[in-house]
Amino acid sequence: MKDETIGIQGLAFHEPLLFDQGSKGRTACSLPESDVPEVKPERLLPKKLLRHDIPGFPELSEVEVVRHFTRMSQWNYGVDLGFYPLGSCTMKYNPKINEEVWRLPGFSRAHPYQPESLAQGALQLMFELEQYLAEVSGMERVSLQPAAGAHGELLGMMLIRAYLESKGNPRKRVLVPDSAHGTNPASSALCGYQVIQIKSGPKGCVEPHAVAEAMDEDVAAIMVTNPNTLGLFEEHIAEIAKIVHGKGGQVYCDGANLNAIMGISRPGDTGIDVLQFNLHKTFSVPHGGGGPGAGPVGLKAHLAPFMPVPVVERKGGRFVLNHNLPSSVGKVRAFYGNFAALVRAYAYIRSLGPSGLRRVAEVAVINANYLMKQLKGHYHLPYDKFCKHECVFSDARQIPHDVHTLDIAKRLMDYGFHPPTIYFPLIVRGALMIEPTETESKETLDQFIAAMKKIAEEAEREPELVRSAPHKTKIARLDEVKAARQPNLRWKGKGPVEESAR
Repeated sequence: MKDETIGIQGLAFHEPLLFDQGSKGRTACSLPESDVPEVKPERLLPKKLLRHDIPGFPELSEVEVVRHFTRMSQWNYGVDLGFYPLGSCTMKYNPKINEEVWRLPGFSRAHPYQPESLAQGALQLMFELEQYLAEVSGMERVSLQPAAGAHGELLGMMLIRAYLESKGNPRKRVLVPDSAHGTNPASSALCGYQVIQIKSGPKGCVEPHAVAEAMDEDVAAIMVTNPNTLGLFEEHIAEIAKIVHGKGGQVYCDGANLNAIMGISRPGDTGIDVLQFNLHKTFSVPHGGGGPGAGPVGLKAHLAPFMPVPVVERKGGRFVLNHNLPSSVGKVRAFYGNFAALVRAYAYIRSLGPSGLRRVAEVAVINANYLMKQLKGHYHLPYDKFCKHECVFSDARQIPHDVHTLDIAKRLMDYGFHPPTIYFPLIVRGALMIEPTETESKETLDQFIAAMKKIAEEAEREPELVRSAPHKTKIARLDEVKAARQPNLRWKGKGPVEESAR
């Protein structure tokens, strides 16, 4: 195999800061003289809101400005450029039809304060999206408000607490398996609960006896990620739900990994009371860089009185916003959630249909197992069993050569691939967590597999080559500990940007 697979191998532009470019007198625009009298800014705005001139502000031509930002954009890696093998993130390709639908003027120009009579299309979309998500998950109601997965977790735990309080006892503790997503303990703690960790069994799943031992009348809920962060389906989930319900507790399911089971297994049918959907994962809404995401929450009927307001309902032939829920936990997001994300998810569901959604899960599982089988002879596989959407390896085979997970991830960049998720889940030492998703072709997976095999070979024969990677990126390996503890957030103009970042 060649050293290169995908990625940039030719021109890689060095780009200085804007403040180091331009010359006095240059301008990026040329406007005709105004034909109306000039008005001083202080006559239009309060003086305290006016910005003073920025010392040394650069003066550049149009072409300098355009080239600067275009070159900067070429430093970014995105899903339109290549494969994102990030486990637990479901970084699938986002179909452009979803973007076209969102840009329709009736959606993109809708104002949240416009009256219901002028927002019937938007309200219908939200109403129908709730029905679709409820059908996929086996839930009975869905709140579309939360802005992200962790936000949805928080709302889910708020609903559980409100429900238990209405019964006279909010309880004190929440059970969280060690294979759950890392935000689960935080969501529980924010709702006033003490977190009790449940260790996974030898096969990577939660054992019913472990839950039974920890479950009592002080436990409010268990938060289960299914499939879990090892990429394994919690095969005892129905039995676990019965144990928790038997003591009056609730079962929360983190639905971030729904991509592996939709159309095949419905969480609500296995005893789940509430779960969040990550629309920006499963339903192909662009994410990264802080959003916008969407984390709707599905719930069973007994939790519906506590839903955030307003909720979209149909009355006769029209759609209305119902604010009259006396037991509601309140509003958790301005207006009605991230509407642009909801439109994209709706378009994705409608374009695929029921059989298409099931096919998404099937191909995602096939891709993950293909990748796992091809690599397990080269990397340690702590749980050698059929996986779902992702597989987790470790660096155990490379450690004798003093090559570690971080080294492998950095070396992958030389082969043109974004690294996978590393050092998570924490229950696997030196974890390499890889999720191919259904949108990657066999050719792309074969390129990635070849690169990973080559790195395993290098770790044995040329370990220093891997330890010192990456070699082909604009900036070599950084001192990540120093960067975290002593961040240099200001560049003082002493030498190239690359040097100041080291």
